[in-house]
Amino acid sequence: MDTILSEHINRVLPWLDEDQKRKFLASEAISLGRGGIQEISAISGVHRNTIAAGVKELNNPSAKQYESGGEKRRIRAKGAGRKPITVTQPGIKEALERLVDPETYGDPMNPLRWTTKSLRNLQKELQAEGFTIGHDKVGDLLKELGYSLQQNQKKKQVGAESPDRDAQFKHINDTAKQYMEAGDPVISIDCKKKENIGNFKNGGAEYRPKKDPVSVLDHDYPIPELGKAAPYGVYDVATNEGFVNVGISADTAQFAVNSIRMWWLQMGMEQYPNAYALYITADGGGSNGSRCKLFKIELQKLADELDMPIEVSHFPPGTSKWNKVEHRLFSQISKNWRGRPLETLETIVELISSTTTNTGLKVRCAVDRNIYPRGIKVSDEELAGVNIIKNEFCGNWNYTILPAQFA
Repeated sequence: MDTILSEHINRVLPWLDEDQKRKFLASEAISLGRGGIQEISAISGVHRNTIAAGVKELNNPSAKQYESGGEKRRIRAKGAGRKPITVTQPGIKEALERLVDPETYGDPMNPLRWTTKSLRNLQKELQAEGFTIGHDKVGDLLKELGYSLQQNQKKKQVGAESPDRDAQFKHINDTAKQYMEAGDPVISIDCKKKENIGNFKNGGAEYRPKKDPVSVLDHDYPIPELGKAAPYGVYDVATNEGFVNVGISADTAQFAVNSIRMWWLQMGMEQYPNAYALYITADGGGSNGSRCKLFKIELQKLADELDMPIEVSHFPPGTSKWNKVEHRLFSQISKNWRGRPLETLETIVELISSTTTNTGLKVRCAVDRNIYPRGIKVSDEELAGVNIIKNEFCGNWNYTILPAQFA
């Protein structure tokens, strides 16, 4: 009889939730009479107190089976189940917050000052303080405390902020509006970070069949015969169009200006056949920096070729992220080729050229195979030959280079 009853109970139990299980075992215990609770407990492995609670529920027909309003019935009574860890282990939440509080970074007594604050490391530190907790529960407590995973954000400027910072932004904005209202081109320029050409890992992920990731090299050392690619971007603010000149040499002022030249020849002159002048916004450093003498020498050559004035405004130090080429063009290119190894120059050109956005961005791309030498020195005499007019406001950041015939 016990064997039959055991098979009967163990066949049914897996299909029941806690409430149903409690009442089912209670019903079987009642049917056995005196000693039934103990016997059913031994057969099922369920504590006799649980079965006894079920007997009380079955003997109380007026017990509520549903929440008010006919909502779904509770499996456990209110207050049932395990007590929160904050009740069973007082002080654990406060101890955890001390470990993750950013204000403790400078505290030499903080055990996690120089270690990664992963869930498992936090678990070990809490256990070392005498608490019993799993890493999953550490994550739950962090959510209760209002913490979440956060990436670093570039917000702090290196060095003192320029007193003319905001005024320079206003100057750039006002000047760009004037040019666009006149129908003249306004371009934002910069060089994207260099990329190793080859079967290297590229950040991000793309959809593929399960368990079939693209296999790439296990190191990031450049392959000499393939080299690196330097994508130099020119973004037309008015038309939402971009041009990327992919160089295979150094990122120099000659390369920067030649990228502007190629944009004009392939896109600009067609878009602006009646242009009177060109307005360029650029970062304050690098190959197109405000202090780069060679950049001004090369711009003079371009102004002579185009036979039009070229006005330049540089962004203040530490504010390059406001340069439109960064977030209107480069960020979209990075999204488009995420998770794709840049195996060849052709691959890079195709991925850049296929970059689009919902706002209508169009991108054209070309390869610049010229070799640009580094370390070219510009004498003061050569610089004096540049037909440059500095703006009354921040002349080192804002200037116009006129064609030689305007001298």
